[in-house]
Amino acid sequence: MTGWLAIAGLGPGDPRLVTPEVQAALDHATDLVGYAPYVARVPVRAGVARHGSDNRVEVERAGTALALAAEGRRVVVVSSGDPGVFAMASAVFEAVEAGPEAWAALDIRVLPGITAMLAAAARAGAPLGHDFCAINLSDNLKPWSLIETRLRLAVEADFAIALYNPRSRARPQGFARALALLTEACGADRAILFARAVSTPDERIEVVRLGAATPEMADMRTVVILGSSRTRLIARPGGRPFVYTPRSA
Repeated sequence: MTGWLAIAGLGPGDPRLVTPEVQAALDHATDLVGYAPYVARVPVRAGVARHGSDNRVEVERAGTALALAAEGRRVVVVSSGDPGVFAMASAVFEAVEAGPEAWAALDIRVLPGITAMLAAAARAGAPLGHDFCAINLSDNLKPWSLIETRLRLAVEADFAIALYNPRSRARPQGFARALALLTEACGADRAILFARAVSTPDERIEVVRLGAATPEMADMRTVVILGSSRTRLIARPGGRPFVYTPRSA
């Protein structure tokens, strides 16, 4: 039996946002590998082995998946959102580069999914309608000084900025520091969007000005989008404003 490895994005949460390509891979898999809560999002199917693990063992998880594929298994590594955006695709290729030469010859496919920032932007309107960037605020794999440098340069370039992994119980102070830096760099009037658990029953969307943002408005299920200097709010009677960034510079 010839094995293969698919690195698949499950989207932001709603099963209807899983792409047909990803669903086809799940339907043919013999093994599911991933962070345990993401593996749990996939309905149980007879004959499929499930390999859930902790959220800080990405490279080890990737090695497990590659070893299974090398044995002839049909393996799907699951991530939330898109696997290439702060997720498992990079970890798999890190493991390929460091692993046995035979792993580079495996049938490895990356199957895209709808990212949290794109799902959040769609809920709000079009805050990423012009140039934007995405920055991961976790300092687990990079120093905080580098995060600060990237935030300052992104503001200087006047990007809209999608912020991933803003605040966790293990590092509650980082997002407060980021908000203070951003307020100092671009002022208190900039529009900022907090989108938590988009497309799930726990969804919460808040749009405020940067000066009114507090660290407690975000957690690890939240993606935060800070508008550029040109991002606008369109007031709506009795409802949340539309947020959009014009297409012109």
